[in-house]
Amino acid sequence: MIIQHAQLEWHENQPYSSKYGDVYFSSDSGLDETHYVFLAHNQLKTRWENLKEDHFTIAETGFGTGLNFLCAWKLWQETAPANARLHFISSEKFPLSIDDLQNALSLWPDLKELSDALIQQYSLISKAWHRLIFDNGQVTLTLLIGDVNESLPKLKGVINAWFLDGFSPAKNPDMWQASLFESMAKHSHSETTFATFTSAGEVRRGLQNAGFEVSKAPGFGKKREMLFGQYQGGANNTQDKTNRKTLIVIGGGLAGAASAEAMMRRGYQVTLIERHSSLAQEASGNPLGVLYPRLTGGETPLNALALQGFLYTLGLLNHFKINPENFQQCGVLQLAFNEREQKRIAAVINDHPELVHRVDKTHASKLSGIYIEHAGIFIPKAGWLNPASFCESLTKHPNIKKQTNTEALSIDKTSQGWRVSSKKGLIAEASNIIIANATDAQYFSQTKHCEMQAVRGQITLLPSTDKTRSLQTVICTDGYLSPARQGLHCLGATFSPNDINTDIREVDHQSNLSMLESLAPEWDGYDAQLLQGRAAVRATTIDYLPLAGAILDVPQLKESPPRYNAHPNSLPWLNGLYINAGHGAKGLVNAPLCAEIIASLICNEPAPVDCSLLSALDPNRFALRELGLKRLAQTIQKN
Repeated sequence: MIIQHAQLEWHENQPYSSKYGDVYFSSDSGLDETHYVFLAHNQLKTRWENLKEDHFTIAETGFGTGLNFLCAWKLWQETAPANARLHFISSEKFPLSIDDLQNALSLWPDLKELSDALIQQYSLISKAWHRLIFDNGQVTLTLLIGDVNESLPKLKGVINAWFLDGFSPAKNPDMWQASLFESMAKHSHSETTFATFTSAGEVRRGLQNAGFEVSKAPGFGKKREMLFGQYQGGANNTQDKTNRKTLIVIGGGLAGAASAEAMMRRGYQVTLIERHSSLAQEASGNPLGVLYPRLTGGETPLNALALQGFLYTLGLLNHFKINPENFQQCGVLQLAFNEREQKRIAAVINDHPELVHRVDKTHASKLSGIYIEHAGIFIPKAGWLNPASFCESLTKHPNIKKQTNTEALSIDKTSQGWRVSSKKGLIAEASNIIIANATDAQYFSQTKHCEMQAVRGQITLLPSTDKTRSLQTVICTDGYLSPARQGLHCLGATFSPNDINTDIREVDHQSNLSMLESLAPEWDGYDAQLLQGRAAVRATTIDYLPLAGAILDVPQLKESPPRYNAHPNSLPWLNGLYINAGHGAKGLVNAPLCAEIIASLICNEPAPVDCSLLSALDPNRFALRELGLKRLAQTIQKN
């Protein structure tokens, strides 16, 4: 999973690929080339001036310097309806380093404002899928770092226009394969267009064989000809224009607040129902949470979610700019305190050298400001965050109505959507519901199959002293220790499955103090009887992955079990009902990305993660496995 950056040379102040022996854009004018080849021959100006749908999606086969994205973004700002959203998906096998990207984009001063915004979010590019949000959600860039012929088949979404860029077929034959054109066809509809700078015969034939009508036009600059055209198969693009843009979110913790924000950003009127007097009163109510990716190494759903969720949350925090009293990007030290952690950390260092740094115990002590007796890794961009302040920032918008002191007891399908009721009667109605109230989701008949376990966790609050105030980073072993916030260090947390009581226990303080020995061995003198703390109940799943997605009518599924290879569209879905829950102690990292996944699903937009991760997060997976449909559970999001 180690990322391989592009190797550049600079010829006459223009970037040149050493690997492919080719230029990134025309030496005549890269800007004019983009406008002529990709924007004009996909008819984007006319299509966007007359756009009726609420979003438009472009997919590109080589991100390169990002010039095509920036030009499309600028044209979108100038021509598209104010309430529409642009999705730009781009694959890149060898991304530019941040320094090379800055140098390349400095060639285009007219794009500086957009270039600066891109560069600001580009610095942590890893071998993963990245969703970057611009213009308050009006423009979204999804970067697929890796081989396009591997990533494109894993994409869930419909494309309106293709930019077939990348190096020439003669110099980059691995990209211009029949599998590329076949994948394009699977993601296209009858109005999907394409344009490419090349006129190579194998490209023309490959596109024609995949169902595209192909035409030639004069090429740009020194190129004699180029290709453009339209897909001839598939149905019309049918975005649901009848769906009322109303949504109810049940639960005001991190999952609920992030879900409300993701839908508000898409123009929805959101009602957020919370049974307490304010948001983030349950598991999201601790004074601070640690924001870091618990990476495992290897290509697993847990690892993919940890990495992509962490990067996505960082992007949101960059947008909301939470004050330093509530968010500190102070870095996190993960210590190799036993043999198992030593093996895990070795794998993480090997896979993610751009994100984590190996440190010995001397360096760890210097970074933290206190004595550390273990080596480990340091994650500079990680830190701590006050969850309640994050929830307030996510929901501070007039399109989000917070209905507190209100307990949702039942949900019912109506002809127009869904309604939520309390013991006093109707609370709200909307076209969609996202359930985000942790284990309480199992009390609704429609989601009782969404299996979660309640786990009690208690933190201990340590008063800071002259000795402890020097701690500058978060330290993690099998628990965590934070720098002081408002005069208190957070230490925790215990892990007590099937315990829903939130009383403060001396025995749990003792357990946390025992853990302190591996975190800060020189800290002592604390009396468990005198310490304050907080206990909360978290919701976890048996596979440690959250539940994120649409809900099946499981009783109907049991009455008429489908075949193992049934198409997902043939299953009995409860249209308009979704869940975002089961995050355990990883809500800061997991919940916002899961909210984006669900919002993309509701709005029929491209997903921010690949199909295999979507299937791994599907909230119906346990019910499907119980019915003997393990294979269907593994592939439910691949169509």
